[in-house]
Amino acid sequence: YFPKLCPPTCGLEINYRRIKDNKNIKVFTLSEVQNVSGSAGDYTVTVKTAPRYVNENCTACGECAKVCETEISNEFNFGMDRRKAAYLPHNMAFPMRYVMDPAMSTDDRDKVKAACKYDAVDFDMDEKTIDLKVGAIVWNTGWSPYDATKIDNLGFGRYQNIVTNMMLERMASLNGPTGGKIVRPSDDKAPATIAFAQCAGSRDENYLPYCSYICCMASLKHATYLRAQYPEAKIYIYYIDLRTPGRKYEKFYANLKTDKNIFFIKGKVAEVSEESGTGNITLVAENAITGEKARQTVDMLVLATGMQPNCAIDKPNADLSFNADGFIVNDFKKGGMFAAGCANKPADVVTSNQNATGMAL
Repeated sequence: YFPKLCPPTCGLEINYRRIKDNKNIKVFTLSEVQNVSGSAGDYTVTVKTAPRYVNENCTACGECAKVCETEISNEFNFGMDRRKAAYLPHNMAFPMRYVMDPAMSTDDRDKVKAACKYDAVDFDMDEKTIDLKVGAIVWNTGWSPYDATKIDNLGFGRYQNIVTNMMLERMASLNGPTGGKIVRPSDDKAPATIAFAQCAGSRDENYLPYCSYICCMASLKHATYLRAQYPEAKIYIYYIDLRTPGRKYEKFYANLKTDKNIFFIKGKVAEVSEESGTGNITLVAENAITGEKARQTVDMLVLATGMQPNCAIDKPNADLSFNADGFIVNDFKKGGMFAAGCANKPADVVTSNQNATGMAL
């Protein structure tokens, strides 16, 4: 988290423990709200839960994954590696139990069931639907990275050495697809020159017309990751405006500006192409300060994709109001249902936590 760059695991562990210890909190995983009916103080919420095919006996020992041979593209790592069909969603999964993917082969189903010493694997589990009676609802539906393949001029999906900021984040993670090493996808080599294209989809009437709030700070953070791994690497950040809200964030930015090999270019990347034979990326942008057209070739390009509210991608079946950008608009006079965090507006972790706490209270 900013500005100290401490990992989120400590905060998650504390909150997981609080949830487990609180008898008044019940968590439904692999679940989604299908319908909300009623009015403030008397809502009926219909929740659909997909089968995990693993019961409460699971100890997360991993023996099922060892014998499973079916492999599937790993969505948690944005397809940069593959996972077993018997898998732990990630290292901080809640609950800490494995999941059996329905795509698992029949042979593997027999193998994983035989390998489990705790009789935890149950392929007879069915989808369940329950109705909950509640007085109020807080929508904390979060966000998803904007689909960069929709931004035709930035080449994502066509050129291998163009990645998104979320893909870079997963590379930098010790439990990510590259074991914490940031490398070029085409050849797994260390990049000597890296460019960041800010506002990839954000602040653009063709895609997301709003500022996504977190992207500038995310790229500054990623620049520190790269500097730690590659002391001599040259880093170029192309931006419309760099937005670092607050004194601590501004100080973070100021520290990076002292690095002689980090260059900030005020200009939006307009087009990209791939250099034949090397896989290097050539980008074109107009420098808004000098008025000159910049043409630069780098080993790797990172797109700072914006955030899209999940409630805009899959609108809840409930009596809610949305603004033009797909965020839920809170109606405090009406009451009953409220949106927090990125369901209401683009926000960072700290802001989302504060907002959600306030809504719950």
